[in-house]
Amino acid sequence: MADLLLLSAAIALAGVLAWLAANSDDDNGGGGLMQPVLVPVRSARYRG
Repeated sequence: MADLLLLSAAIALAGVLAWLAANSDDDNGGGGLMQPVLVPVRSARYRG
C-alpha cells in the first residue's frame, strides 16, 4: 500500500512540475514578462 501511495505522489509531483514548466513566462512567448517600452515624456521648462 505504501508503494502505491509513494508512486502516486511521485507522479503527481512530476505532473505539477511539468505543468508549471509549461506555463512559465520566461520563454518570450508573447505574454507575461515582456521588455519595457520607453515612451518620451515632455518636461516643462521653466525660465527663472
